[in-house]
Amino acid sequence: MSVALRSQTATISKLPAKSGAEDEADVSALIARLTAEVNQVACEKTKSIQKITNQMKMLALNALIESSRAGAQGAGFAVVAQEVRNVGQQVETIARELESQLTNRTGNLMNSIAQMADRSRGERMVDLSLNAIELIDRNLYERTCDVRWWATDSAVADCAAAPEAAAVAHASERMAVILGAYTVYLDLWLCDLEGNVVANGRVDRFHVVGQNVASTKWFRAARGLRTGDEYAVGDVECQPLLGNAQVVTYCASVRAGGKANGKPTGVLAVHFDWEPQARAIVQGVRVGAADKARVLLVDSNFRVIAASDGQGLLTERVSLPLEGRRSGFHQDRSGGLVAFHATPGYETYRGLGWFGVIQAGAG
Repeated sequence: MSVALRSQTATISKLPAKSGAEDEADVSALIARLTAEVNQVACEKTKSIQKITNQMKMLALNALIESSRAGAQGAGFAVVAQEVRNVGQQVETIARELESQLTNRTGNLMNSIAQMADRSRGERMVDLSLNAIELIDRNLYERTCDVRWWATDSAVADCAAAPEAAAVAHASERMAVILGAYTVYLDLWLCDLEGNVVANGRVDRFHVVGQNVASTKWFRAARGLRTGDEYAVGDVECQPLLGNAQVVTYCASVRAGGKANGKPTGVLAVHFDWEPQARAIVQGVRVGAADKARVLLVDSNFRVIAASDGQGLLTERVSLPLEGRRSGFHQDRSGGLVAFHATPGYETYRGLGWFGVIQAGAG
């Protein structure tokens, strides 16, 4: 395993554990359950009070009937019966008001708890989206350092200046040594200024020498670099010359004498083995099993470039209503949660406008 990959794996292991989020969800669920129980008890007790007051009213009514039959002798008892009836009606009114107010208050409380739980879950998913995009930014920052450093290698510079057989063989040998230590790359290509591949590191696996890549986005960008301190990068793509493997290609200008301000003599392209590295990141994000979440990386055109379920790679596009935001969450049409965070960049690497995205099932 290379130094870069070990660094990536170690960083993944530092992702926040899900236990804290689960504890928070458990507390919210407990409060919601207790509130519902209070509401149920209140409703049951007020119904019991109403039942008793109905009995009181029936007794008072019977007493009034009996007192009327007793004539003048029952007049005093009739007054008492009427008061009992009035008291019963008052108690019934209070019980109904109590039930109504308790139901409204506990209902509002449960809605507030549900909203707080949804917000907490959304913010947690945004944080996890940030974790995913931060990891890839840190990884790709290393790629920008690698390509600029290797472009100054004497074997590479000498071959670009004079691509004769001995120089090509030496450059290929040197690039093979690099690839042996940095296993996150599929191949390294040295191209002349017309886009012809003059040397590569894995000559036994990829027969690319003599191929022309002048039409590629990454070569055109690299051809226009002003100094050796700059770099260019292409989109995530399936590269036919590398067996249609998914790669991100980073380039630097090779300059005379390996000097940053020297005359440009060629382009060094390093092909980052994208799919397995990106998969390790999105599958390493610690979302809870109950969230039924899908972790994604999407590019600046919202194209899926990595997915924890392995679906939709380089073909699917996601809808993110950014509304000027770099991060946030919302519900989709199915009631599921979608959280996102834009690339923050790392050190001198500004990022490529990518997003970490989490699509979670309804809570």
